[in-house]
Amino acid sequence: MNFGVDFRGGSILELEFSGDRPATAGIQSVIKDLFPDKDVSLSEVGDRGVMLRAGELQETEHQAILNALRSEFSQTELTEKRFDSVGPIIGKELESKSVTALILTLLAIIIYIAFVFRKMSVVLSSWAMGVAAIAALFHDVVIPVGVFAILGHYFNVEIGAVFVAAALTVLGYSVSDTVVIFDRVRENVIRNRSRESFADIVHKSVMQTLTRSLNTTFTTLLSLIAIFLFGGESLRYFSLALIIGIFLGAYSSIFVASPLLVWWSGWTKVRHK
Repeated sequence: MNFGVDFRGGSILELEFSGDRPATAGIQSVIKDLFPDKDVSLSEVGDRGVMLRAGELQETEHQAILNALRSEFSQTELTEKRFDSVGPIIGKELESKSVTALILTLLAIIIYIAFVFRKMSVVLSSWAMGVAAIAALFHDVVIPVGVFAILGHYFNVEIGAVFVAAALTVLGYSVSDTVVIFDRVRENVIRNRSRESFADIVHKSVMQTLTRSLNTTFTTLLSLIAIFLFGGESLRYFSLALIIGIFLGAYSSIFVASPLLVWWSGWTKVRHK
């Protein structure tokens, strides 16, 4: 994965020109003349913006870059939109805390589901529901990570703290969909007077909650697509991560978590024969 400044340390400087953007080769040349030993990468942002990524820049170096660019391209006004600088120690700390946050969130979800659905133990272990939910969540997070790894390889898209926030948001949103289905399974198990099989109960529960799941996901995706298209560069990849994760969350609740419950139930019966 192409980790951003938040994780590996360094500086990001986002600039915008009031008129036509100069050629990136010309901007690169100005910075190279100023700091020949620094590795600085440039990427275009929108129609008039440019983003510079480099190792950690001191404030004097930051100002020197601004002054050099304003002097070289004086025919157009230059505006600084963003400047972030993170040391390598802070980046490592953020990386470890991000992993810890994800692990603790998953453990808390397992414990919560096991507690809430403890009365299901007559049919299926409540821990099985927790594990099924976590398997669905793992699916919802791993695929966006893979997509961003591909984007990082081919389009230099970086993974930063914003992506971690999106991943945690997806976990919370996705598990709510799964819990709604599991709650309906619990209700139908209690009301099961016709002695339907557990697989039939799960199928009926999914169908009963399908409209709610699709409507909620669709309306959320409409908002996220609007943010992706019109929210600007800083929100684009945050919204993209949410779009992928929330779509997968609706999918996994129906096609991953629910079938896992049925499989676990059948496996348990076979084991106890």
